[in-house]
Amino acid sequence: MVGEMTENPFFRPSTLDYELPPFAEIREEHYLPAYERGMAEQLAEIAAITADGNPPTFENTLVALERTGELLRRVDVVFRNQSSSDTTDVLDEVEAKVSPLLAVHHDAIHLDRALFARIEELYRTRDRLGLDPESLRLLERRYGAFERSGARLGEAEQARLRGLNADLAALGTTFQQNVNAANRASALVLDSAAELAGLSEDAIAGAAENARVLGHEGRYVLSLQNTSGQPALAQLTDRSVRERLLAASLGRGIEENGPIAIRMAGLRAERAELLGHPSHAAYVVADETAGTVEAVSALLARLVGPAVANARREAAELARVAAADGVEEIAAHDWAYYSEKVRQESFQVDAAVLRPYFELERVLRDGVFFAANLAYGLSFTERPDLTAHHPDARVFEVFEEDGTALGLFIGDFHARASKRGGAWMDSLVEQSELTGQRPVVLNNLNIPRAAPGEPVLMSWDEVRTLFHEFGHALHGLFSRVRYPLFSGTAVPRDFVEFPSQVNEMWMVRPEVLANYARHHGTGEVLSPELVERITAAEGFGQGFRTVEYLAATLLDWAWHTVPRGEEITDVEEFEARALAAAGIAVDAVPPRYRTAYFQHIFASGYSAAYYAYIWSEVLDADTVQWFEGNGRPVRESGEVFRRELLARGFSRDPLESFRAVVGRAPETGPLLARRGLL
Repeated sequence: MVGEMTENPFFRPSTLDYELPPFAEIREEHYLPAYERGMAEQLAEIAAITADGNPPTFENTLVALERTGELLRRVDVVFRNQSSSDTTDVLDEVEAKVSPLLAVHHDAIHLDRALFARIEELYRTRDRLGLDPESLRLLERRYGAFERSGARLGEAEQARLRGLNADLAALGTTFQQNVNAANRASALVLDSAAELAGLSEDAIAGAAENARVLGHEGRYVLSLQNTSGQPALAQLTDRSVRERLLAASLGRGIEENGPIAIRMAGLRAERAELLGHPSHAAYVVADETAGTVEAVSALLARLVGPAVANARREAAELARVAAADGVEEIAAHDWAYYSEKVRQESFQVDAAVLRPYFELERVLRDGVFFAANLAYGLSFTERPDLTAHHPDARVFEVFEEDGTALGLFIGDFHARASKRGGAWMDSLVEQSELTGQRPVVLNNLNIPRAAPGEPVLMSWDEVRTLFHEFGHALHGLFSRVRYPLFSGTAVPRDFVEFPSQVNEMWMVRPEVLANYARHHGTGEVLSPELVERITAAEGFGQGFRTVEYLAATLLDWAWHTVPRGEEITDVEEFEARALAAAGIAVDAVPPRYRTAYFQHIFASGYSAAYYAYIWSEVLDADTVQWFEGNGRPVRESGEVFRRELLARGFSRDPLESFRAVVGRAPETGPLLARRGLL
C-alpha cells in the first residue's frame, strides 16, 4: 500500500515548470485515492486549527485555513478538467462517487462549529486587528461564506442541509453525464453528401471525418453543440435535414434529465428556505453584484419587450425571402438559414465565403495573441516539451513585455466525443502570493476537426468564442492577489463574464482583424468593406440572439423562483408556461438552452445566475466605449484595465474595480445601443 501511495503523482507537488500537473504520469486509478487522501488531509489540517489552544488570530486561523487542502486542490482541478474535456466510463464512475463526497466534505468544513467560532471572534473584533484591505476582505468573505453555508443552523437543520447538498451534488453529476450521452446519441447521421448540400467543402469533409472517428465509415455525422441552434442550420439547403437536425437538438435528454431538473429545483428551493431565503434565486443573487432579485428582474423586464419586437421585425424580413422558396411560415429550423440569405442579399455577407479567412492557427497567433501583445505587451512561446491533458492540447509559456515569465496557457481547441459541449476556461494552478504559485490556465473549445492535411477553418462565431475564452484566460494570468480565495476568475458569476466579453472587442479592432483575417490559400486580407458589411449584418441578428438568450435566462429564473412545495410534473409544459408568462415565447426562436441540456444551471455554477451574461454585458459595453473614447493609447488603456480590474480578482469589490477603470458607475445605454434595443 505504501508503494502505491508514493507512486500517485498527486501525492506530491509537481516539479514541472509552474507546477504544471504531471499529466504524463497521471492515470485514471490515481484520482480516487488522491481525492480520499486530499479530503482526509484537509480535515486534519482544519482539526489542527481548531485544536490550537491559543486565542484566534488572523494568522493561526484565516491564513492557516487558506493553506489547507493543497492536495485536494491539485487533484480536483485536474479531474474536473479531465472529466469535462476527455471523459471515459471510468472517470464517469469516479465523478459519480466523488461529487457527493465533496459536498459532504464542504459541509464538514463550513458547518464546523469550532472553526466558525474562531472566525466569528475575529470578525467581531475586526476593527481592532489592524488588517490591510485584502486581509480584511478575506476575513469578511470567509465569515459570510460560513453564514451562507448554514453555520448558524441548529443540529437538525444542519443534518437536513448536509443531505440536501449531497443529493444535489449527485444529481448534478448525473445530469451532466446524461447531457454528454444525449449529445452523442442525438448526433445526426446522414448517408450521403447530397444531404449536406449548402455546407462548404471543408465542412462536408469534416462531417465525413467525424463519422469515421465515431465509427460510421462512409457516412456523414453532424455532432451536436450544446446550444439549441446548430451552426449547420445556416447553410443546409435541404429543409427536411434542417428540421431533423434541430429536432435532434431540441429533443435530446428530456426523458433522462427532465425528472432530474424537477427534483433539483425542489431541493434547491427547500435549501434556500432552510437558509432563510424565499427562493434559490434570492439566495444566489444575495452574493452577486446584482444584490437582489428585484434588480435582476427589472433589467430582464426592460429588455424583453424591445427584444421580442426586434425579433418579430427580423422574422418579417425572413418571411419575405423565404416566400421565394415557397415557405409560407418561418419555423425554428428555418431561421438561421434565411437569416443567412438576408445577410447575403442585404449585406452581401456569405458565411461560407468568410470561413477561408479564419484559419485556426492564424486566428490564434495573429489575432488572439497579437491583441494580447497590443493591449498588454504579452508574448507567447509554445512549449512542446510540456505535456498537457490530451494530445490535442498545446502548452504556451506567456511572457511580459520585459521578458519576465508570467505563466502557462493551454489551448485545447477541438471537438471530440469525449468532451462536453461548449467552451470554457479552467485554472489548473491559481496565482497566489501566499503560496508563491504562478498561474496555469486552460481554454477548452469545440471547433470541428478538418479532414487530414486540410486547414482548420472557423466560423465568425467560433472566432468570437476563441477571443471570449481567452479573455477568461487573461483574467487568470493577470491575477495579482495574496490569498487563493480571490485569485483570477474567483469573482461573482455576474461579473466573471465581463472581462471575457470585453476581450471580444479585439476581434474586430481594425489593426487586429487585418493581421489575422487572411485567406488561408491566397493570403488575401479580408477587405475593410466586407468588415463593414459583417458589422452591419451583426446588427440584423440582434433580435434573434437577444430573444434566445433571454428565453434561456428566464427559464433559469423560472426554475429557481419556484416556491418550495410547488408541484411540477411536466417539464415541457413548465417551459411553455414560464416563457409565455415572461412574454418571451416566440415559436420560431427556441431558448438558447432547453431544460434537459441546460448544463449551466443544473450541472455547473450558473443556477439562478444565467442572467450574468447580460448583466456583465452592461459592464462590457460600457468598458468597450471607454477603451475607444478615453483618448489614451491602446497600451496605456490596457495597463489600466489590467492593473485596476483584471489583476484584482475578488480582492476588492468588483464594481469598485469597474469604477477605478471607467471613473463612474456602469450605465445601460451602451448595451441597449449595441443590441438595437433603444
